[in-house]
Amino acid sequence: MNFIAGYLILITKNEEESFWLLDALVGRILPDYYSPAMLGLKMDQEVLGELVRTKLPAVAALMDGHGVLWTLVVSRWFICLFVDILPVETVLRIWDCLFNEGSKIIFRVALTLIKQHQAFILEASSVADICEKFKEITKGSFVMECHTFMQKIFSEPGSLSMTTITRLRESCRAKLLAQG
Repeated sequence: MNFIAGYLILITKNEEESFWLLDALVGRILPDYYSPAMLGLKMDQEVLGELVRTKLPAVAALMDGHGVLWTLVVSRWFICLFVDILPVETVLRIWDCLFNEGSKIIFRVALTLIKQHQAFILEASSVADICEKFKEITKGSFVMECHTFMQKIFSEPGSLSMTTITRLRESCRAKLLAQG
């Protein structure tokens, strides 16, 4: 949370505004992300896996074939809301959408990054290679051109309703609670 709190203070230049924005994130937009068990974070990583299975089955097959858990490649994306992953201007535009439209934006960003670089990811031949490819897809001109990137997050993943996200969250939550 320190990355997020730091960005909020730098952007708003106001501690009270930053506090209330952080409160909205932790309490309403991303509940249980920063709790001791981090159930919300784990759940959303599983939700992303299910969305990839539906929308990008070749990538899901690669991940499954190598036994790579989504938490290995996207936990940093989700937990710090792309702060230390993407360029500042892009992150701030993502956050505008996050506060306006809710948590489904995180999935839109992740799916767009994966879809845009699907062929590159599919070149991976080992767990280490997959992890490296996922680091690489957050760099380069695609994420630097923030306006184009933001347009893509609303077109590339296709339909992505909160109803679908909620349904997937419920099933992933049940699965995680059954495991632990």
